[in-house]
Amino acid sequence: MATLGVIGSGNIGSTVSWLAGEAGLDVVMANSRGPESLADKVRDLRVRAATVEEAVRAADWVLVAIPLGRYLELPVEPFGGKTVLDTMNYYPSRDGRIERLDREQVVTAQLLQERLPAAHTVKAFNNISARNIVSLARPADAPDRSALPIAGDDADAKVSATELIQLLGFDVVDVGPLRESWRFEPETPAYVTPYLSKASTAKQRAAGQADPGKPLPVAGLVQLIAAAHRPPVAQREF
Repeated sequence: MATLGVIGSGNIGSTVSWLAGEAGLDVVMANSRGPESLADKVRDLRVRAATVEEAVRAADWVLVAIPLGRYLELPVEPFGGKTVLDTMNYYPSRDGRIERLDREQVVTAQLLQERLPAAHTVKAFNNISARNIVSLARPADAPDRSALPIAGDDADAKVSATELIQLLGFDVVDVGPLRESWRFEPETPAYVTPYLSKASTAKQRAAGQADPGKPLPVAGLVQLIAAAHRPPVAQREF
């Protein structure tokens, strides 16, 4: 049985863990508070709780779903040779200002790759809300299957990440190397909004009401990626 290691027990980490379990994968979850803090996730999501090092070592893929401001806390050595799916986004109000991002010298996934030089980072699952990951996942032959973008510098890692994402219920659009992953980061056309139902308002989402989602097929995502212009990251306030 293939294993997904999930670092982070928040919305994205928990949602992808649930889908992975439904798809027949073994899921090992870790967070900064330790395995004992994951009793509810073990019960509700059918995951195994572990330390970060244990989850990484056990995994065929590692999903990093932590706040970007904490990426330097990740241990380096266990990630060697792993395909790492980076879901992190830069929110200065939460993460603090990161000068190299503000100067647009790097993108978030490149920071993670620098931290984990022997891993193979693939940007994924950062442009869709956790609720819509659940509501839009579809079987491979579904006519309303949605697509998610990826970016990465290692071709084999992108193939591996694509296989995982397809298994979890989505088609995949390869946007290119890590440096191009800004095309589906916050404030770009492919970020979150295209997957939202027209019936979903900001007020409803703020109140926690479920959004049924709106399928975004490959062709639609390709158009949005092509239309992207890099937003001024230094001006981001949220």
